[in-house]
Amino acid sequence: MINWLQAPKSQDVAKYIECYWLIEKRIDAESYQYPKLNPDPAAHLIISPSKQAYHYALDHSIADGHGSHWLFPHLQTFELDHSKPFVHLGIKFHIGALYSLGLPAYSHPNLDAIEEVNLENLFHPNELNFNTFDGDRLIEVARNDSELCRNQLDALFLPCFGDCKEDQHSALTRKALQFLNSTSVSELGNKLFCSQRTLERSFSRVTGLTLKQCQTMNKLEEMLEYLYQRNTNEIDWVGVAFEFGFSDQPHLIRHLKKQIGLTPKIYAKERGLTIDVYGGVSSSKCNRKNE
Repeated sequence: MINWLQAPKSQDVAKYIECYWLIEKRIDAESYQYPKLNPDPAAHLIISPSKQAYHYALDHSIADGHGSHWLFPHLQTFELDHSKPFVHLGIKFHIGALYSLGLPAYSHPNLDAIEEVNLENLFHPNELNFNTFDGDRLIEVARNDSELCRNQLDALFLPCFGDCKEDQHSALTRKALQFLNSTSVSELGNKLFCSQRTLERSFSRVTGLTLKQCQTMNKLEEMLEYLYQRNTNEIDWVGVAFEFGFSDQPHLIRHLKKQIGLTPKIYAKERGLTIDVYGGVSSSKCNRKNE
C-alpha cells in the first residue's frame, strides 16, 4: 500500500481544504481487503479512474459506482471494498467548506452519502489553459510527485474559491469549530456572544451536523489516533477514558462499540481493520509517504 498526504501550499486554498491524499493498492500488495472508514464530519472529493469501481457498505445499505465521487460527512462507519487494486486521489475539505463553495447541488449538506461527480463541471479548465480536466493525468502525477500534485491541485481549486459565500452562518461556524474540542457545547453560545439556538441553527445549516455530533466525531478521531500510536501493552484504558472525557471505562467501551463496532481491546489488537484510510490524520502528519 502506498499513500501520502500534503497540506495545500496556497493559504487561500488552505482556508477551505485541509489536505490532499493519495492511497493506492497494487496487484501484489497484502493489506486488509475490507477496512472500515471511521465517522468523519468533513467532506472528501475522491478522484479515481473513470472505470474503477467503488463500494461502501453501511449497515444494510450499499453505495457503489465507478470513477470520481463525493464522500460526504458520515456519522457511522463505512466498510470499504479494497479486495482489488485501486487508486484514489482525495481532497479533504474543512468541515462546512462545501457550504461556502455555494454549489447548487450541495446547498444543504448531505450526510452518510456517496455521490458520483463530473469533474469537468466542477473545475474551470479555460482559466487553467487546457480544454478538459484530465483526472487520469493528475493521478499519474500524484503517483510520482506528491509536491507537484499538490501544486497542480492548488491551481485547480484556486479559481473555484473566488466567489465563495462567506455569510454570518459560515463565520459563526468557523468560530465555533475553533473552540469545539476544548469547550462544552452548552458553553459555546456564551463564549461566542450569541444564543445557543442561533449557534446551533447556523452550525447545522453550514455543516449538516449538530455541534454534539461534530464534537463526538472529532473526539473519536483523536482517540483512535492516540491508540494507533501506542502498543497494546502500553495502553492504560482507565487513563484513556479519563483523558478523553468518559466517566469510566465501561462508558468508553460502550462508545467505541457504538461508533466503530469494536470494543477498545479488540480495536487495539486489530486496529488495522478499522482505520480512517482517507486522509483521516492530524495536520502534523501531512507530508508523509509510506510504502
